[in-house]
Amino acid sequence: MATTPEVVREAARGALDYDLLRPGQGQALHALASGHDTLVVMPTGSGKSAIYQIAAHLIPGLCLVVSPLIALQRDQLDALHQAELGDAAVLNSTLSGEERHAISDQITAGTLKFLLLAPEQLAHAATLELLQAAQPALFVVDEAHCISEWGHDFRPDYLHLGAVIAALNQPRVLALTATAAPPVRAEIVERLGMRAPQVIVRGFDRPNLWLGVETFHDAEAKRHALLERITAAAKPGIVYVATRQHAEDVAAALTERGVPAAPYHAGMATEERERVQTAFMTDALAVIVATTAFGMGIDKPNVRFVFHEHISEAVDAYYQEIGRAGRDGAPAQAILFYRPEDVGVRRFLAASAPIDPADVQQVVETLQEADEPVDAREIRKETDLAPGKVNTILDHLADAGAVNLTPTGEATTSAEPLDVHAVAEEVAAAQEQRRQIERSRVEMMQGYAETRDCRRAYILNYFGEAYDPPCDNCDNCQAGYVAAATPTADLPFALNRRVRHASLGAGAVMRYEGDTITILFDTAGYQMLDLNLVRELDLLHAEED
Repeated sequence: MATTPEVVREAARGALDYDLLRPGQGQALHALASGHDTLVVMPTGSGKSAIYQIAAHLIPGLCLVVSPLIALQRDQLDALHQAELGDAAVLNSTLSGEERHAISDQITAGTLKFLLLAPEQLAHAATLELLQAAQPALFVVDEAHCISEWGHDFRPDYLHLGAVIAALNQPRVLALTATAAPPVRAEIVERLGMRAPQVIVRGFDRPNLWLGVETFHDAEAKRHALLERITAAAKPGIVYVATRQHAEDVAAALTERGVPAAPYHAGMATEERERVQTAFMTDALAVIVATTAFGMGIDKPNVRFVFHEHISEAVDAYYQEIGRAGRDGAPAQAILFYRPEDVGVRRFLAASAPIDPADVQQVVETLQEADEPVDAREIRKETDLAPGKVNTILDHLADAGAVNLTPTGEATTSAEPLDVHAVAEEVAAAQEQRRQIERSRVEMMQGYAETRDCRRAYILNYFGEAYDPPCDNCDNCQAGYVAAATPTADLPFALNRRVRHASLGAGAVMRYEGDTITILFDTAGYQMLDLNLVRELDLLHAEED
């Protein structure tokens, strides 16, 4: 079939009765129909789900949708049933044996069009064999930023998706996310093994969101100000806090003030979380006080504010969370209640533990002594290392080419002879590099909290998007702190220009603020350099295109 724009438009009309595609949707669909793997980064509410729904109508065969949460899978399943796009099913841990068998029969018979599942389901050998026989045509990774944010820590199966895709004979891949800075985009493409990928990024700006930061040096004063703000604000709203105890405490304090509020966190029973979420979605609850366990896939259009009691681990996470406000296009507020002392805690929480080369040697030697592929649980038993550490070591060993990981997460050493000591040192260095990047992301979040520049420009530059301030819809612009942007001709390098530093290596220019230039270095993460010294000492040189 010729992949003309008219063919794509006809598929959109046939699937969802769309007469007009939104910006980015048509480009993504044309790329997929032309055989390209495609990464789409578009704001929430811009129609990302419609892309895979229409693409599945355009591309014959089974469409797999990898989705991180059971609640989100249910919402997606409901949307597919309402659109009547073909038989759809969810495969997750809540199903009975009889239900799983019925879905298997549909897959085998070729009558199922959509299958929604979490990455952990693909780690089951029986599921993988079933899907290998079905030969899916389209492999969709929804909320694809989870590969970077969760795969290295508590959900390592996200890092095995590339091997799963290869085992399924490389179906076309579509990765979807609302927020992904340039390094996250690069990791998504690499981890999924995307071939000749088309990367489509549409505007991150949410002009209806008012952005502000209130700074405190006393924790009690900050809590009091937060409660006052919530009480006075138009509702409904979301408050993000750092811990489960904070969620309980803030919700209780709001209830005492007569504000209908409830906590939401992973320590609550599933039934209670669902009850709280339903009450919030139906406006029976004015405020939900949550850890980051709440929000992914929640599409509530009338949220009037998102307040943060604590600083987020990165601008990526912060923008994802405040993006849940004002989805109806009406004005909404996003305020960070900032205490500089909180940054140290966030650095501690965000930075992964260093790796001891001796631990790496233990893992490699365990694999070398085995006669067959070994899974992480067996390695943990043999080495007595923590689960997260084993997963991290295996991840880095695979990146170094020292081990091979199967789609189901088992590992074997590579066929090439290994210098175990050298490999261990390489893995430890790679982990330290990742720690440096994680620390730099926290520092960028701190920079957002402390900037006197336009906050909207700061966020958009972080995501690689140019913006000329003032925006007139953030606290700094309204306070008159922000001057007009420096003319491009007076800047040494354009935004996103690739540059090289003698000791920090290659990177990309992300933003200018006053006398500083921020570079996202490939190995050192985000670094702010003095612009005058850059000019005087000729510290940066443009790389050839």
